[in-house]
Amino acid sequence: MDRKNTLQKYMFYGVLGLALEIFFTGFKSLLNNDLTLEGKSYIWMFFIYGLAVFAEPIHDRIRDKSFIIRGLIYMVLIYTVEFITGGFIMLLIGKCPWDYTGNGENSISSIISIKFVPIWFALGLFLEKVHDFLDRTTTFS
Repeated sequence: MDRKNTLQKYMFYGVLGLALEIFFTGFKSLLNNDLTLEGKSYIWMFFIYGLAVFAEPIHDRIRDKSFIIRGLIYMVLIYTVEFITGGFIMLLIGKCPWDYTGNGENSISSIISIKFVPIWFALGLFLEKVHDFLDRTTTFS
């Protein structure tokens, strides 16, 4: 992967992640009977979601595995990135933008939450499709 292509994909994944998070949190507000559909994210997330570009070589290597194995691998990778980046931001600014303290035993260091297992599993599989789309698109190759 050349540098320009990697940077373009990094930016695409960053913007896509922000859009998905804002949509997800807006939908969550609807489920809480908040008809404003307020969605939110953090600028930090652009940089974190952009890191998905570095999962593309992993996707290429595990393409032939079952979707369950691939989904589990992606879920572990996403949790690892979430834990490392959340800890880094906490060290840098004194708090993590996302905080799962209220989840009790279902969170680790208030940085990652077990309740996202199915979401991270599905997101990893979805990002495979995004990766394949980007590789077919002349803009990114």
